Amino acid sequence: MQARLLLEDGTLFTGQGFGAEGGSVGEVVFNTGITGYQEVLSDPSYCGQIVTMTFPLIGNYGINRDDFESIRPYIHGFVVRRHETVPSNWRAQYTIDQLLKEYGIVGISDIDTRMLTRILRQHGTMKGILTTGNERIEELKERLGTSALLRDQVARTSTKSVFSSPGEKERIVLVDYGAKSGILRELTKRGCDVVVVPQDTTADEIRRLHPDGIQLSNGPGDPKDVPHAVETIRSLLGEYPIFGICLGHQLFALACGADTDKLKFGHRGGNHPVKELESGRCFITSQNHGYTVKEESVVGTELEVTHINNNDKTIEGLKHKTYPAFSVQYHPEAAPGPYDSSYLFDRFLEMIRDNKIANPERPRQAQLSETLRGELQYAQK
Repeated sequence: MQARLLLEDGTLFTGQGFGAEGGSVGEVVFNTGITGYQEVLSDPSYCGQIVTMTFPLIGNYGINRDDFESIRPYIHGFVVRRHETVPSNWRAQYTIDQLLKEYGIVGISDIDTRMLTRILRQHGTMKGILTTGNERIEELKERLGTSALLRDQVARTSTKSVFSSPGEKERIVLVDYGAKSGILRELTKRGCDVVVVPQDTTADEIRRLHPDGIQLSNGPGDPKDVPHAVETIRSLLGEYPIFGICLGHQLFALACGADTDKLKFGHRGGNHPVKELESGRCFITSQNHGYTVKEESVVGTELEVTHINNNDKTIEGLKHKTYPAFSVQYHPEAAPGPYDSSYLFDRFLEMIRDNKIANPERPRQAQLSETLRGELQYAQK
């Protein structure tokens, strides 16, 4: 079947459709990864976006049950140069075409993805409509003009209920703003007792879980679309060690008084060089974000820049000067991508242990006695 991709600047691409039939509107972005298309498809941070893969051959090793980063894909469309219909890999269980059909996602192949990427790099990401229908171009332009991009992606992708992954070590509350499974996987691999909570969980509800530390996950969209998350983080800052990833990094910055801005075409891929300022080391990182913390907005806050992007010098890491809290813009859990930065999870746990030594808890019996005494005095009044 024929498929068409129309950009808001009027550029039209015509190719072959695969996956589901139909049409959808989304922000057209590109990812430079050579492998990892299954993880890209299932990364909740792509919710509401039409994803273009710059590598020309996609689908050659199929889809398997183990490499998903969420329970289902959230993308609004998939754009490739060539779509492989017969994958060759012993782990493959079905094809990318079958996956897209299962979840109602439209795909398009046999277009010049290099040209599309050059347009997005020159003019920035833009709204687009991907369809397998036979509508006239004027109808597509009208639909594209009247359709708004999503602003509620975090609510769409976050868990709706609390669940736990039990462990014997530190209790980590993972606030799910659209979390990749890799974050939970890295924490549980280290023996953590992880409690995953929805994105709108209040500070008091988190306190009642008695965490040792708080993990702020990645997620889709503009961080300013979730102001309640900023207020929750601001309320918890200083009470518990905090580690933010990607969207969690941006929300952490906003909670500390910094500001964020939209990048021209974002960072999406598994080969982005990041410099750690303290050591001078360069790490190759996996990234997927369209927003960044504004460098000038960090001045005058309690934040200190710890990492920068070696390509465009944007901020890639922050830490609080007073409280045990830090964040990174990239994905230390990778998937897909290199594992250079997985040490950050170990650093987070070290921070939690150091914080416990510096701020020992009063014995629980003493806390309980004080609470009961206060309740008795109140009752007597």
